[in-house]
Amino acid sequence: MGTMHRSGAPRRTNENAKLIITTILGMVFGFFVGITLPSVSFTKMNLPSGLISSLDVAMSDGKLFSGGRSPEDFGSRQFPKIYVPTNPHGAELLPPGIIVAETDFYLRRLWGEPSEDLKKKPKYLVTFTVGFEQRNNINAAVKKFSEDFQILLFHYDGRTTEWDQFEWSKNAIHISARKQTKWWYAKRFLHPDVVSAYEYIFIWDEDLGVEHFNADRYIELVKKHGLEISQPGLEPNNGLTWEMTKRRGDRDVHKETQEKPGWCSDPHLPPCAAFVEIMAPVFSREAWRCVWHMIQNDLVHGWGLDFALRRCIEPAHEKIGVVDSQWIIHQVIPSLGSQGESEKGKSPWQGVRERCRNEWTMFQNRVAEADKAYMEQHKVKE
Repeated sequence: MGTMHRSGAPRRTNENAKLIITTILGMVFGFFVGITLPSVSFTKMNLPSGLISSLDVAMSDGKLFSGGRSPEDFGSRQFPKIYVPTNPHGAELLPPGIIVAETDFYLRRLWGEPSEDLKKKPKYLVTFTVGFEQRNNINAAVKKFSEDFQILLFHYDGRTTEWDQFEWSKNAIHISARKQTKWWYAKRFLHPDVVSAYEYIFIWDEDLGVEHFNADRYIELVKKHGLEISQPGLEPNNGLTWEMTKRRGDRDVHKETQEKPGWCSDPHLPPCAAFVEIMAPVFSREAWRCVWHMIQNDLVHGWGLDFALRRCIEPAHEKIGVVDSQWIIHQVIPSLGSQGESEKGKSPWQGVRERCRNEWTMFQNRVAEADKAYMEQHKVKE
């Protein structure tokens, strides 16, 4: 018995040592297996739905992330260090394949497959800057546009929900900011990367009569005649300012006109050619990408912009024109003037009109100064 006692102690010690070594080796092996295998997704495992729901709740409650560790500590794979200088500004650290640099106004569902959200993608974008008082006029105008046109309303009076009395309004985009103009909206909400999905962008006033206008036919003529910037012809008997935008009854499109003596130093320059007004312009997406950059943040009325549009198209006198056979009537409703305020004894509309004229002068000066600065810089480089 004594011999057994003396020989049993070393044997038990050896067995304990083997057990400890085996345990350590198992832990090391398990560690290396764990870090080399991809993380397991519960959604790809055939688990009971009740268990998955419990896991979802636990994860949302933070129960799976004990010990102060964040979700990123669990199963996050290492990603390569990336820097792509040709990526959009600010996205240089992303792989190009994940970047989405442009967007749209397509309305999407909150359920189902994303690829099945849209039964039909609108090809064109139509924007109106509106007050609720002109709802019937806008309702008539919207009916002239087919399902190929996405409708976007900018509300300067803050009234949006009342428009749901019209069925089409429920599928329109509504953006509201009180007492703002369409060029203020356009600069902030129609960035070229936002509207790049649309071939043409209509930026229209609210007081246009459209009895003689068909949007699909208009697009056909614009494409046929290669117009990058255009507008419908205007009824000649409604207080027009410019000869260029008067409707001609003997043709589909015109691109030049005769103005008053001395008004045009060159027959290919505004207002005799390369000119449309700012009440109902239509831009190709390529032209709009340039025009958007020319809109000034603080010059909200857009006066003078019509004379500068030709800078964005070459040759402008061939690619800017008026569509005569699809014409509109300018109803000249001074709704924007009522959004002003009385100051220094002036009525609201007088203050608005005075600012319009001042902005025109300011815009002309800025363009001239920019041209001068460019030319001076160019001469220095030469």
